[in-house]
Amino acid sequence: MSDAAVQPAEPQLSLIVCTRDRAEKLDAFFEAICRQRARAAWELVIVDNGSTDETPARLPVLAREAGVAVTIVREPRPGLGRARNAGIRRARGALLAFTDDDCYPAADYVDAVVRAFSDSSLDFLGGRILLHDEGDHPITIRVDSAPIAIPPCSVVPTGLVQGANMAFRRAVLERIGGFDDALGPGTPFCNDDVDAVARASAAGFAGRFVPEPVVYHHHGRRDPASVAALWRTYDRGRGAYYAKCILDLPIRGRVARYWWQSVGVEKPGATMREIEGALDYLLRRLTRRLA
Repeated sequence: MSDAAVQPAEPQLSLIVCTRDRAEKLDAFFEAICRQRARAAWELVIVDNGSTDETPARLPVLAREAGVAVTIVREPRPGLGRARNAGIRRARGALLAFTDDDCYPAADYVDAVVRAFSDSSLDFLGGRILLHDEGDHPITIRVDSAPIAIPPCSVVPTGLVQGANMAFRRAVLERIGGFDDALGPGTPFCNDDVDAVARASAAGFAGRFVPEPVVYHHHGRRDPASVAALWRTYDRGRGAYYAKCILDLPIRGRVARYWWQSVGVEKPGATMREIEGALDYLLRRLTRRLA
């Protein structure tokens, strides 16, 4: 563990960020952290998910200059869901927020999340994700300017709450058992974020898309081939998400109907990749090849 400052006795919020082999992006991320102007007590928990580049050496240096308490966690086994769980175990806040290492939280991000949770009926949220560079491809963003409710026991559309900007009350994640270690980038399926949100909703918790907490996604300018590959990954992950919901959640009938109704909306190629992802997930479950 590396402490960048004297830790507050009880931080209201822990911001958990996982990173892997992105040493070149860390300086810009920590610059955004240094720009935070939070009244609420908070901490940064950053999880090194088995990096083989300069990340392990770079993190302690940046942490000392962050101006906030920083805890560095090592989780060598790949998988974003597993890495997030490692961060949760070391976090101390009652509110647990998540973003990515290629995202820059707005200067009021921490306070915006804390303000949202002043509504005692809110159990989890997703926030706005805007492009840092307008020249970047508009992918993995969420630009809505109005709140969107996620009632308990509802079917949660993929993309409504994304791991680049989401937060939970600690009690919610404890109740649902945290993230699924077998999901997230670094595993065959990328849907660890919406899976956690879906399980929270199915467990009776209420969520909301809240536009006030903002992060800026700096994923870089992508060529058409890499964008297409990313969409294929998301299509397969979406299929795995539907399959897991149908297997595990009490609202499986609603999920199945929602998926069936989406078939006429999605492009045929996307639908086929969803089916491939669902079958792959089912096969891995049956053969116990999910971590």
